[in-house]
Amino acid sequence: MVAVAEKHRLVDLRSRQSRARLAEMVTKLFDHWQLTAAEQAEALGLSAGSRSTLARYRAGEPLADNRDLLDRAGHLLGIHKSLRVLFPHDRDLAYRWMTQSNRRMGVRPIDLIINRGFEGLLAVRRYLDFQRGQ
Repeated sequence: MVAVAEKHRLVDLRSRQSRARLAEMVTKLFDHWQLTAAEQAEALGLSAGSRSTLARYRAGEPLADNRDLLDRAGHLLGIHKSLRVLFPHDRDLAYRWMTQSNRRMGVRPIDLIINRGFEGLLAVRRYLDFQRGQ
């Protein structure tokens, strides 16, 4: 069973309601990060031309019951959480971080995700987790 801890309780991501809430959270996150439609699709592992799928998620359709998609959504929310912890007094920086060039990565974090797929998503998440631990 795929589950995510949400405020100290497990959420069953097989339920339509939970996946609909996850779609809402992820699409709002993309708005905060000001990602293009192509960047949003790539971050979710969809083809760059999946605008109709993204529009359905924005309209309230639940994320597909697909392990890769649900894992990606979870990691994206984890990245957001790390950014909020790292920049608690600068929400604008937390939201801009994904689209700004990063010296250590050599590219914008979103580009690392686009260019390296799931591996890039994990690399960004691990980088932020490491930064939080220092």
